[in-house]
Amino acid sequence: MKRYLSSLRARLLVFVLLAILATALLQAGLAWRAARAETDEIFDYHMQQTALSLRAGLPQGLVTGVIPVPAEGQDFDFVLQIWTLDGELVFESAARAELPQRAVLGFTDVHAHGTRYRVFSVQARSFVIQVAQDLAVRQRMAGSLALRTAVPILLLAPLLMLLVGWVVSTSLAPVARAQRQVAQRQADDLTELTETDLPDEVRPLVHEFNGLLRRVAQAFEAQQRFVADAAHELRSPLAALKLQVQGLQRAPDDTTRERALERLGSGIDRATRLIEQLLVLARQQASAASGVRPEPVALDELVRLAVADMASAAQVRSIDLGLAQADVARVSGHAEALRILVRNLLENAVKYTPAGGRVDVALRAGADTLELSVEDSGPGIPEAERGRVLDRFYRVPDAASAGSGLGLAIVKAVADLHGATLHLDASPTLGGLRVRVIFPPGAMG
Repeated sequence: MKRYLSSLRARLLVFVLLAILATALLQAGLAWRAARAETDEIFDYHMQQTALSLRAGLPQGLVTGVIPVPAEGQDFDFVLQIWTLDGELVFESAARAELPQRAVLGFTDVHAHGTRYRVFSVQARSFVIQVAQDLAVRQRMAGSLALRTAVPILLLAPLLMLLVGWVVSTSLAPVARAQRQVAQRQADDLTELTETDLPDEVRPLVHEFNGLLRRVAQAFEAQQRFVADAAHELRSPLAALKLQVQGLQRAPDDTTRERALERLGSGIDRATRLIEQLLVLARQQASAASGVRPEPVALDELVRLAVADMASAAQVRSIDLGLAQADVARVSGHAEALRILVRNLLENAVKYTPAGGRVDVALRAGADTLELSVEDSGPGIPEAERGRVLDRFYRVPDAASAGSGLGLAIVKAVADLHGATLHLDASPTLGGLRVRVIFPPGAMG
């Protein structure tokens, strides 16, 4: 039974049937009460009118003592008794009643021989007239009226069940359609379900499921891109490392061997850096697809820490790395991703700036704007190449320093994750490249 009620259709049918039965019973109860009140009112009126009509003109036989007695076997709803003021019964229409004399005039309920009677008494000259009725008669009549009211509802219950079943099946047809769409799919089919014609109670669930499918599709696509990129980009460094190992094995003297070892170490460092950048890019793309909830991040503190971390690398090359401005700013985002964004911007600037050059970092917060800028005195990027350097693995031709081509691609991925825009142009003060990350007003926390 529990398993049967787990079906929404079955649950609705059972609950509707119970509601119909409860309504029929309630209707019967209310009808019985109403019918009982009406029958009491009507019969009380007739009893009163009967007694009052006898008081207006008593039978002549009361004076002579000759009163006709009803024949045996006759059954009447009303019982009539007439008493003298001395308590002597002078007339009764039904000997079986044997109602006691009641001194209370008007309406009253009495018990006699296991039967409950409704009695109306009125005084007429030297007599007391009593008109009584067995209350079971009223109850039977009220029950009959209540049953006639409830029976049509009970007879219509099967028809109502069929109608409700048809309405429920028709209403849940879009849900069954969505279920079939999911059941018939292949494992790699992540297209969204159709949300048209769905009930309002089910549409939000399907909408959220479609959102999950979109995020899974993005994560799957990011994984495929990462595998393809890793296989493509690691092929050349690994081939170079293999050649360097072979050169090391064929080195004829210590000098040649030292040079080969140095080249092998540099190749390993480049491969390690490339793998790190690939993993960082994959993590950022996965974060963008997973919909992780953002948190408030103190961007000014994060920028200060990044500048302090890069200070030693800049000092080795006598580069003046400074924080020109750092307004207090909080953004709604992901602290680790923002740290990677700032670090990559600073690493690129220090890498491509000649020795003795300068790198300036600024964080400016306005009323509804927040801008992070990093500019250097390096060679910059030609205007025609600025759009392409944001692509993965793209390197500017004839660049002074070799890289993996992933630094700015990672910066763009993090900026997209936070809804920020990335702008590359020439530095108006230092003459090199200026990278600006502009956060939307909604990202400021």
